[in-house]
Amino acid sequence: MLGIPVYTKAYRRVRSGIHVDAAQWRTLAPWQRYQVRVHAFVLAHPDSVLCLESAAVILGLPYFGEPRDIHVFDAARTASRRFGDVAVHTSASPRTVVEIEGVRVTCMLDTVVDLIRALPPAQGLAVGDAAISAARGGPLRLDDLRAATGERVDRRGSARAGWVLDHADGDAESAGESLSRAVAEWCGFETPMLQCEFRYDGALDRVDFFFPRSNVIGESDGWGKYTLDNPERAASRLAAEKRREDRLRRAGHGFARWDLSDAQRVEPLHRALRAASVQLVRPAQNAMLLTLTRSARSA
Repeated sequence: MLGIPVYTKAYRRVRSGIHVDAAQWRTLAPWQRYQVRVHAFVLAHPDSVLCLESAAVILGLPYFGEPRDIHVFDAARTASRRFGDVAVHTSASPRTVVEIEGVRVTCMLDTVVDLIRALPPAQGLAVGDAAISAARGGPLRLDDLRAATGERVDRRGSARAGWVLDHADGDAESAGESLSRAVAEWCGFETPMLQCEFRYDGALDRVDFFFPRSNVIGESDGWGKYTLDNPERAASRLAAEKRREDRLRRAGHGFARWDLSDAQRVEPLHRALRAASVQLVRPAQNAMLLTLTRSARSA
C-alpha cells in the first residue's frame, strides 16, 4: 500500500491514458462495457476505421455480451494482425467507409455482411433481421445483402451467411426475437408467424410469435419495456400485460413466455414451448444448437 496513491483505486484503465470511474464500470452490463472500450479506442485513434462488432456499436446494430476485440479495418495491409485487444482486418474485397458523428466505420451494408459471415448463426440472424427491419429503421433490403455477400472474394463464412439470409425476417422486432426464432427451429418446433394481431373483447393485441398448428402465442420478453426505473409506470404496464395475456388465454390460445437468457440456454425456452403444447415437427438440429455455446469472439 505504501507509495500507491489512494485515488488510483477509484479508476479503471480502459485504454492507455483513458480511465473511467471504477465503481460505475462495475455496474455496467457487458455490452455497455464494450461501448466504453470502443469509444475509448476512438478517442485514442480517431483516424481508425471500425468494422465488425465495433462498427455495430456506432451503427446501432445488435451485438451480444462483451466482444473480446476492438475491430479495425485497414485496406492498406497485406494480412490481418492482432495487437493486444485490437484485431486489424484487411480483405481483397473493398469496403465503403462512412463517417458518423466523427467516427469512421465500414458502411452498414459491408458491416452487416461481415457480421453474418463471422458471428454464430443465431447472432448473425439478429443482425440480418435488424438490417432489413423497416420498423426498427433498418435501411437495407434482403436482395442487397445477398448481392453483397455473393461479391465477396473470400468465401469463408459464406455458408453461415447463406443460412442467415435464408431465414432473415424484417418483422422480428428485437434481437431476442431473432435468437428465439432460431432456437425454436433448431429444437424442432413448428415455425412461428411473427407480429400477428388478434382482436378480442374490443381490444387489438399484437404478439411476438404465433404457432398456428398449436394455436399457441409466444412472447420474448425484454424487461426494458416495463421501465422498471419508474415503479408506478412499471406496475401499470405489468397490469396491462396481465390483462392482455388473460384476454388471449380466454380466447383459447396457449401461452408461453421466455427472455433472451432462456433462449440462449435453450432448455428453458424448450420447456416453455413444450408446457404450452407447441408441436415438435422436425428432429432437433443439435449441431446448430451447439453454436449457441460461448463464442470465441466474446470476452
